Amino acid sequence: MRETEGPPALRRLRAFTEWVGAGRKLTATGQITLADARALVTLLETGDVVDPDIGGRVFKTRSSAELSGVLQVFLWAKAIGLVRVVKGRLVPVKKAAPLLARSDALWQAAFETFSQLVEAVCPASESMLYWEFAPVSRALLTRLYGGPAPLTELYELSWERASAPYVIARPEFVRRANDRDTERMLDVLRQLGAIELTGEEVVLTPPGHEAVRCGLGEAGPGEPVYELKVTLLDTDDPVVWRRLRVSAGVPLSRLHRILAATMGWADYHLHVFTAGGQRYGQPSREWDDGLLDETAVTLAEVAGARIGWEYDFGDSWEHELVVERTMEAEDGVAYPVVVAGEGACPPEDCGGTWGYREFRKALADPGHEEHEHLVRWAGLPSAADFDPARFDAETARRAVLRIA
Repeated sequence: MRETEGPPALRRLRAFTEWVGAGRKLTATGQITLADARALVTLLETGDVVDPDIGGRVFKTRSSAELSGVLQVFLWAKAIGLVRVVKGRLVPVKKAAPLLARSDALWQAAFETFSQLVEAVCPASESMLYWEFAPVSRALLTRLYGGPAPLTELYELSWERASAPYVIARPEFVRRANDRDTERMLDVLRQLGAIELTGEEVVLTPPGHEAVRCGLGEAGPGEPVYELKVTLLDTDDPVVWRRLRVSAGVPLSRLHRILAATMGWADYHLHVFTAGGQRYGQPSREWDDGLLDETAVTLAEVAGARIGWEYDFGDSWEHELVVERTMEAEDGVAYPVVVAGEGACPPEDCGGTWGYREFRKALADPGHEEHEHLVRWAGLPSAADFDPARFDAETARRAVLRIA
């Protein structure tokens, strides 16, 4: 296999499809036979070790599913549609022949189906990544879209995202397994040519950056970008607002996450957009069947109307979104970009704008009966540590980089 044939992942997919030929018999459980898998280890140069010797003891390989490299190519070829299973045999898909001849199309198909490789990347299902593979992979790629990241940061992000929905009995053991499988995930993306590892830092390659950009609906050079001002209504001294530049084609679902990160909200409450007499959100929610699907509407489609964004239906934080100007995306700039802002984000669950005013009043008065209680409630070392005028653009920028 020659380097000119593309990244290792594509070369293996082509070689595997050619090896399938007119068809190959599978086992009763739908796996490649062990005899064929042994041949594929050499043919595809997967690096798998058959019958490994560990500490002087030989562990017999009993199934091709134990060979993660072979399994990866097998699952990937099926997910892309290069091969399929018919009556216990693996056969090529004839209409996929043009895909094999076009490296760009094959690469895109491999990138889009990467999330289906969980059984090969996390074979023992010991880590939380096994259960949250697709959302974690999106989270890591989204983070890398914002710029290079240290490996340690990606491991931490993977653990945060994968473990969040669960209560874990043995977190240290599971965390080690999660880091191991995250390393494997990143290695598969490296084999595809979507990322590069330089020392302890990871960066998207140009094809990887473009693929993530398209997936996020972010603007490419020359495409429209809006300079957007977000104001938290009914706040004063100072008014809490942010200015950011965001792609016109971003779906409202992603815009919500961008706005929450830019403002400083923790994003664990419900939300809704309003524009042109319509309401957009998550229509599967039982509390409101009248919502239009926010994933199917872009900012550009509602930009001509007055846009409202409400976060937390209990505290009812009402925001106004104003498109101040339209720009062209600059080459080499990853959007969104936080430009400016003023005012600290109020604490979550403080009772809306009325409660926020009372919170500030109590913090400013050491003699207030709620002063000590609210300092402890807000987790502050002292009342002086909350500055209602504070806004750190760099903190907001980092928060935006971590959204997924």
